[in-house]
Amino acid sequence: MNYGQFFNMLPEVYLTGILLLAFFWDFVSCKPKAGEEMPASRRLFNPFMVLLMTVYVVMCFFVKPSEAFGGMYVSTAAANVMKIILGVGTVIVLIQSKAWITQSTVNKQDGSREGEFYMLVVSTLLGMNMMVSAGHFLLFYLGLEMASIPMACMVALDKYRKLSAEAAAKYILTATFSSGIMLYGLSFIYGVCGTLYFNDAYLALTGGLNRTMAIMGLVFFFSGLGFKISLVPFHFWTADTYEGAPTTVTGYLSVISKGAAAFTLCTILLKVFAAYVEQWQMLLFVVIILSITVGNLFAIRQSDLKRFMAFSSISQAGYIMLAVIGNDKMGVTALMFYVLVYVVANLAVFTVIAAVEERYGGRTDMDAYNGFYQTNPKLSFLMTLALFSLAGIPPFAGMFSKFFVFMAAAQQGSFGAYFVVFVALVNTVVSLYYYLLIVKAMFIKGADHPLPTFRSDLNTRLALALCTAGIALFGICSAFYQWIFAAA
Repeated sequence: MNYGQFFNMLPEVYLTGILLLAFFWDFVSCKPKAGEEMPASRRLFNPFMVLLMTVYVVMCFFVKPSEAFGGMYVSTAAANVMKIILGVGTVIVLIQSKAWITQSTVNKQDGSREGEFYMLVVSTLLGMNMMVSAGHFLLFYLGLEMASIPMACMVALDKYRKLSAEAAAKYILTATFSSGIMLYGLSFIYGVCGTLYFNDAYLALTGGLNRTMAIMGLVFFFSGLGFKISLVPFHFWTADTYEGAPTTVTGYLSVISKGAAAFTLCTILLKVFAAYVEQWQMLLFVVIILSITVGNLFAIRQSDLKRFMAFSSISQAGYIMLAVIGNDKMGVTALMFYVLVYVVANLAVFTVIAAVEERYGGRTDMDAYNGFYQTNPKLSFLMTLALFSLAGIPPFAGMFSKFFVFMAAAQQGSFGAYFVVFVALVNTVVSLYYYLLIVKAMFIKGADHPLPTFRSDLNTRLALALCTAGIALFGICSAFYQWIFAAA
């Protein structure tokens, strides 16, 4: 075995190094006891991790396409762009997690668990990188499990809250069931193709061997990965998990995990199942319509903001997969650009939710934001920008991301594609209505006792500044889209 091949996996090797450094720092530094002030070594832990992850993002810009271990690991230009997007989202999550780490119930009752959180985040990102760069179904599945199991631990990190334990239980049980379904589907694919390499499986499936078994394998595989993306009807875990998990973890789960799984599904459909494009496009038509419609209709009924964002993310997952219908370079570009915009817009909303929750007794109900503009105008304004971007209102970046996925899907040219785009356009109006419900609560509705004025900490302000810059610039600066298009 040539161990020099690990140098072809520089992003993953670097993340492994970050994981070891986080473990070492957590082991040697002094942990505060309940109620004690954070020592200097722990106060520097968060900036240290943010710096390491920022270096990781910069390094990914210079990583060239490569292969390792006989083609099991394949790093393409598009995969590197996706790793950069996921890395940027992770940096923002780490920045905004500082307030939660130092003030949460976990720290007050059980000492600092900062090290565990950082190690779980990096472990999850490492697994997602393996998924994105997989050229073999076995490596893909290992990456999926590397991402899923630490994520369940992150959901349960606030173990003294009943909802957190319940959320983790639902997440891990559903993840286990979906993994079993996916493995069942992969067994069908292996039985048909005699290989698990993407390229070899594509050649075997193109030969038309046992189409019935291959289609069954495709359906089971799609069902298992649909869980990670929260597509309907694989979405039932989403609302309870989002509500019970710590808000910082919820933000990470809603964008980073979803983006990696969507890109991986797109890659495998285009690389492996190109011969069955009619079958999986028809499957996507149904799932996209259900995801967008069900997510929007149930979001209207929510009074808890985290459950509201859960159903919003289900709808957004439908829009993300709309790009895959295009089945070409433009579709891949539209998907990655949509994920990039979705990362900054969604994390901006969750940063505001976390800031309010940490200061006012864990309140996440929508009524808590009545009259929010009167006492906290800056946070209200930034949250409105993020919601407008999620709704696709010009001139914010969300409008351009939706436009590109609509164009990619419409290029497919069939009646089904046009119908799905029409349904998505109608649902955009519905989504605008329920996003405006929050804006109405902040700016129009009055409250006898609105949330008092407070000053956000430095990390929260920095995270919001990065997200707002992305919302404003990603839409009007075409260089970002051209960079992704060149890689796709």
